[in-house]
Amino acid sequence: MSQNQASSPADSKPATAASRIAALIPGILLCILVAGVSALLERAELGVFEHPYVEALVMAILLGMALRSFWKPAARWQTGIAFSAKQLLEVAVMLLGASISFAAIAASGIALLASIAAVVVVALCVSFGLSRLLGLSTRLSILIACGNSICGNSAIAAVAPIIGATNDEIASSISFTAILGVMMVLGLPLLIPLLQLSATQYGILAGLTVYAVPQVLAATVPAGLVSTQIGTLVKLMRVLMLGPVVVSLSLVASRWQADAKKTSVGFFRLVPWFILGFLALATLRSLEIVPATVVGPVTKITSFLTVVSMAALGLGVDVRVLANVGGRVTAAVTLSLMLLLGISIGLVHWFK
Repeated sequence: MSQNQASSPADSKPATAASRIAALIPGILLCILVAGVSALLERAELGVFEHPYVEALVMAILLGMALRSFWKPAARWQTGIAFSAKQLLEVAVMLLGASISFAAIAASGIALLASIAAVVVVALCVSFGLSRLLGLSTRLSILIACGNSICGNSAIAAVAPIIGATNDEIASSISFTAILGVMMVLGLPLLIPLLQLSATQYGILAGLTVYAVPQVLAATVPAGLVSTQIGTLVKLMRVLMLGPVVVSLSLVASRWQADAKKTSVGFFRLVPWFILGFLALATLRSLEIVPATVVGPVTKITSFLTVVSMAALGLGVDVRVLANVGGRVTAAVTLSLMLLLGISIGLVHWFK
């Protein structure tokens, strides 16, 4: 009898770990299901239009929100949904580093790189200021600024866990940014004859203003191969700005927390583990320790994990909250995009 009692605490540890894993499964499977449906919708869209104007990432969060609007997940689903929205998203951010090569920065040219960096920094600051003037929260203003200035939904998804953004803040920033992103793809080619842009100028303009890489392709293909190549290059260089911004925000966010608690914070609290992983993988990729053949599969895994995370975020969003901030968020995103477009138009005239 005593032997059974003595061994029970040790035996309970595997059972506890197993029960925690089991508790995650229903919610994770639900998020994977929503992500899978979103991926199928994107593929169908690709077959019809040749380019996905609405990405699976956006589809996932919209489908999750739609499901949440008439069905509130019970407690048995919540653990896995929360895990997918936070931990899986952090893993996806870390894996992004495997697709980044620091050599791409040096090979792109100092003038163009400096111009892109300047546009991103100015757009970040002014977009954040506009959002705060419109009465939006600091976290939501940061999400809108990063999404508008860097790479849309991917930037929002990467920054969100660092600043502790809520599901409602992430969903509202992504939803309204996605709508304007599609409008940019459809309307930007109209500027070619209006502004008499060359193929090079239009490629730079598209790369600086369109949010997602697939949307850059959709916006530049009608203008020709040169615009597509330049637009994609500029867009990828703009995406590279996400690394420094994410690291900077992680330091600032940790300092806010440290000031609030008035306690000392060590290095590994200042920089989250997934940011360190991101930098480590980027370094390994730059040194070609991570071979190019691995980048493709890792990128697909990263993309799918991000879509699963967005499905989880959508499932945790109360649509009524979005309605309360919808007007202000729309105004902030629209004004920020108009600012970015104006700066970019001025820049492309410098690149003859």
